[in-house]
Amino acid sequence: MTKEEIIEMAREAGGYYSKKYPDEWRLDDDDLVRFAKLVAAQTLMKIDPSSFMSYQEGFEAGQLAEREECAKLCDYVYNNIVTDEHIKNMAFKIRARGQQ
Repeated sequence: MTKEEIIEMAREAGGYYSKKYPDEWRLDDDDLVRFAKLVAAQTLMKIDPSSFMSYQEGFEAGQLAEREECAKLCDYVYNNIVTDEHIKNMAFKIRARGQQ
């Protein structure tokens, strides 16, 4: 959104310039609600629904991210705290769960 579009929405919502502070907009609570609705409507019009991820895709992406963070923790423990092959194998097994 351009600055001009935002100013136009503020004006449409009932906002006005302050005479004392010409660089500031004045909006009361009701104006703010109307302004927020205008901004939301403008924003939603520009969103391409085909760019959304499905619930399943989001769930799987979350699982993958969680597994990777757990594996990174195992890597950190192995490299910095305890050099134990079981910990190294845990990281490998955690990452492998996503490959199945």
